[in-house]
Amino acid sequence: MKAVLGGVALVAALLPGAALAQGQMCVAPRKVERPLPDLPSAKEPRRVLPISSYTLALTWSPGLCRARGDAPDSRFRCGGDTRFGFTLHGLWPDAAGKTWPQYCKATPILPPALIRKTMCATPSEQLIQHEWAKHGTCMQTTPSAYFQRSTGLYRAIRYPDMAALSRGAPTVGDFKRAFAATNRAIPAEAIRVTTTREGWLDELWLCLDTRFRYHRCEAGTGGAADDTPLKIWRGDR
Repeated sequence: MKAVLGGVALVAALLPGAALAQGQMCVAPRKVERPLPDLPSAKEPRRVLPISSYTLALTWSPGLCRARGDAPDSRFRCGGDTRFGFTLHGLWPDAAGKTWPQYCKATPILPPALIRKTMCATPSEQLIQHEWAKHGTCMQTTPSAYFQRSTGLYRAIRYPDMAALSRGAPTVGDFKRAFAATNRAIPAEAIRVTTTREGWLDELWLCLDTRFRYHRCEAGTGGAADDTPLKIWRGDR
C-alpha cells in the first residue's frame, strides 16, 4: 500500500511540469546530408503483411547521446546547440503475431526539403530515410503524408517533468502513470518502456489502432515490467 501511495504522490508532483520535451527553438541545418539507400537484406527481409495496428516510437535523446553521441548520424542530435529530449524514432505498422511488415517496396532517396522539414522531430538524415524505407513504404501513402502523420502525432504529445522524475527513483509503472496523466488520450496501458541493459530509459513505444487512436498494447510485445526500477539520464542539464 505504501508503494502505491508513493507512486501516486510522485505522479502528482510531476504534473505541474508537464511540457513539450523535444528540442526547444530547433533550427534544422541549412544543408542536410544525403542519406545512403536503405535496403532489405537477409537479416532484414522484405515482408508484406496486413496491418493490424501501429507503434509510435520515441527516443530519449540524452540517453542515446550518452551511449553513442559520437556516431556520425548523431551529429545534429548530440553535437548542436539544440537540446533534445524525446525525439521521434518512427511510426511503425504492425501485423498480427510477432512479425511486422517492412521494406514493402523499393524507394528512392528522399528529397532534401522533406528531410530538412523532419529534422527537428527526427534529428538524423539517415534515420529519416530508414523509417520511410522500412516502415512508411508499407502504409500505402506518400513520404510527405507519412511524415506529416508521424510528426503530427509526435508534436501533440506532452511530457512529465523529466528532471524531477529522474531524481525520484521511479519504476517503469511510475513513469507510465506520470506520462498518461499528462496525455488524456494515452492510457498507461498504451505505453511500453524500453531500457538499456543497465536500466537507463531508452525508448517509449506507444500503441495505436488502425485509426491512429491510442489503445492497450498487446501482451508480449516488448517493454520492461512495471515494477522495474528506471534510471533517466539527463546529461548536463
